[in-house]
Amino acid sequence: MVESVKEWSYHSIIIPYILQSNSLLDMGTGGGEFLSILPFPTKTIATEYYAPNIPIAKKRLEPKGVSVIPIEDENNLPFADEQFDLIINRHEYFNPAEVARILQPQSYFITQQVGNENDIAINHKLGAPNPEDYDPNWTVDHLAKQLSENGMIIKTKRSLTYTTRIFDIGALVYHLKAIPWQIPNFSVDFYKDKLFELHQEIQTKGYFDIESQRYLIIGQK
Repeated sequence: MVESVKEWSYHSIIIPYILQSNSLLDMGTGGGEFLSILPFPTKTIATEYYAPNIPIAKKRLEPKGVSVIPIEDENNLPFADEQFDLIINRHEYFNPAEVARILQPQSYFITQQVGNENDIAINHKLGAPNPEDYDPNWTVDHLAKQLSENGMIIKTKRSLTYTTRIFDIGALVYHLKAIPWQIPNFSVDFYKDKLFELHQEIQTKGYFDIESQRYLIIGQK
C-alpha cells in the first residue's frame, strides 16, 4: 500500500509551535512512535485510551522524560485548568470543552482528524457495512464549529482527499486487521469471495485505488 503526496505535513506544521511551547500535551499518543521523534519541551505529557498501547508508550517515552497517562474517560481529562500552552492531537477523539478548559489563554490546539469518507471504498468493494464510527455529519466544518462554540478562534481549517494505492490483497487484509473499526467483525473467511474478486482485479489491473481523507484544524484559545 502506497499513499500519494498530501497537501500538508502534520509533522512540519506542528514543529514551529512545539519549539515555542513550554508545556505540551499529546492526546492519543498510541505507542509513542510519533511523539518520540519530536523536539518536545521538558514539560510534556502524553495520553492514551487504548490499553494495549499504554505499556508500549511508557517504555518508549518515559525514558525521554514524558509522562504517559492512561485515560478512562476522554470527556473528563485528569488535568488542571489552563495547564498546557500547546495541545496536539493526531487522529484521536477530543472533547472541545475539555480542550478549551486545559489550554492556556492565547495558546494553540492542533489536530489532524480522519475524515468521514476515509477508505470507505474498501467497505463498498467488499459489500461490508460502514465503519463502526461512521458519521455523515463528521466534517471539518462541524469540528471547527464545535471548537468555536467553546471559545476557540479557528486559525486554520482544511480538508484533503488523497489516493491510497493497494498492490496486494494481503496488504489490504493486514490493513483491515490493524484497523478493526473500518469493517466491523472483519474476517478473511467471511469476505473470502469478495477478497478473491478484488485479488483478481489487482492481478489484472495491477492495483486498487481508494480515497483517503484528512482534516486539519488549528485553533487558538
